[in-house]
Amino acid sequence: MDKFLTVNAEKCTGCRLCEQVCSVMHEGVSNPAKSRIQVVKWEDEGRYIPMICQQCEDAPCMNVCPVGAISRDKDLGFLSVNHEVCIGCRSCVNICPFGAMNYNKSTHQVFKCDLCGGDPQCVRFCDVKALEFVGSDAVVARKKRERALKQSEAAAAQS
Repeated sequence: MDKFLTVNAEKCTGCRLCEQVCSVMHEGVSNPAKSRIQVVKWEDEGRYIPMICQQCEDAPCMNVCPVGAISRDKDLGFLSVNHEVCIGCRSCVNICPFGAMNYNKSTHQVFKCDLCGGDPQCVRFCDVKALEFVGSDAVVARKKRERALKQSEAAAAQS
């Protein structure tokens, strides 16, 4: 599977429904602290940015794990944590450049987004479509359009 969970922060309203859905899906409770997605808020600016695991190709969390508890799912490509092997050292939490690795103090386990096994529920419940689960070709096409628009606007401003 060559799909990505993407965030359009400009669309995010900060409702935090994604956090609630995620924690209920994975933990059975509505508790944003147990969510695999975290909405970072800048109240004064009215900006909200959902922070998610980027499922890095050369994943620092996987590389730093001293016991090899983090691996890539062969079918879906997401990174997963094997709690039978994990020793709870939290090296992965410390090294993640996106803050996407979390630690549950009550279970003493690290956790991260697993894309809900290929059907991310945060995407399903995001009414404003700030979260999308799309193919890599769609991501590339969108970025090309955005860049072309910026170049076009810059050229028009110079004229």
